[in-house]
Amino acid sequence: MIHLGNYLDMTKHDLFSVVYSFKVPEEHAAEFIELWSALTQLIYQYEGSYGSRLHRASHGHFIGYAQWPNKKIWARSGGNLPEESHAIRNQMRELCTEIKTEYELEVVQDLLKDTTFDIGNM
Repeated sequence: MIHLGNYLDMTKHDLFSVVYSFKVPEEHAAEFIELWSALTQLIYQYEGSYGSRLHRASHGHFIGYAQWPNKKIWARSGGNLPEESHAIRNQMRELCTEIKTEYELEVVQDLLKDTTFDIGNM
């Protein structure tokens, strides 16, 4: 076991994530994905997020997972978006029968990597 003492990378520790769920009728799924993608790109460009991933759950709902540098930036977001974002957001909401903020998450430990472990280098 490796003991790191009190070492904590504050950059990763401050990461903040939000999980949203979207209930969308199947006939609107493709349009919802396009609108979600457009809005997410604007939020990334204008509000300082790290972006988001959209998942499809086994029951058919969409689950959005967004990451932010910290909770403060997320809480202040929305005021910097361009005018076009309001129409996109409204269209997206009209397609949904339900939208929920499921979780607001602060990172406790971050072991995610952006590559797989190379067992050949052991």
